[in-house]
Amino acid sequence: MTKSANQTKDKILEAANALFYRDGVRATGVDAIAARAGITKRSLYYHFRSKDDLIEAYLVSRDEPNLAAFRRWFGSSDRSLEDRLAGLFDGLKRATHHPDWRGCGFLRTAGELANMPGHPAVRAASRHKQAIESWLADEFSAAGVAEADALARRMLLLIDGAFSAMLVHHDTAYIDAAAAAARDLGAMAQAKG
Repeated sequence: MTKSANQTKDKILEAANALFYRDGVRATGVDAIAARAGITKRSLYYHFRSKDDLIEAYLVSRDEPNLAAFRRWFGSSDRSLEDRLAGLFDGLKRATHHPDWRGCGFLRTAGELANMPGHPAVRAASRHKQAIESWLADEFSAAGVAEADALARRMLLLIDGAFSAMLVHHDTAYIDAAAAAARDLGAMAQAKG
C-alpha cells in the first residue's frame, strides 16, 4: 500500500474509533465515518470490504494501546503484588474520569453484536480479553503465585465487572470495591504460593 493509501486508511480508522466508541457500532453508519475522515464512501470501501471489517479493525487498533495502559498501571516487578494491583485499579478509576469515557469499547461492541457470536469484532474482543488474562497470568506467575491462571481469570472478571458497573452507575465506588476484592484475592493467592 502506498503512503497515501496508508494515510487514508489511518484517517478512516481514526474516524471509526471516535464514532464507534462515542456512539456505538450499530448507531454509526459508514457515511458518518467517511464524512469525518474527509473521504468518499467509495474510498472507505476500497480500504475496508465491509462495515464489519471496519468494526473489527477498530477493535484491533485499540488492542495494544489498551494493553499498554494496563501494563503501565500495573507497574514494574519491583513493587509488591498488592501495590501493583492497586495501581491497576487506580488506573482504571482515572480512565473513567475522562470526559469522553464510555466504558470498555470491547465489551460495548461485543454487547451490541451479542446475537452474532461469529462476528469478526466479537472474535477480536475475545482475543483482547484473552490477551489481558494471559498477560496477568504471566505477571502473577513471575510474582510466585501458584495458581496464576485462576487468579488472572478472577482479575479479568473484576476488571470487566468494574467497567460494566461504572457504565451503568457512573459511581467509582464500584471500582474501589473491585480493587479491594483484587487485593484480597492477590493476598490469598500469595499466601498459598
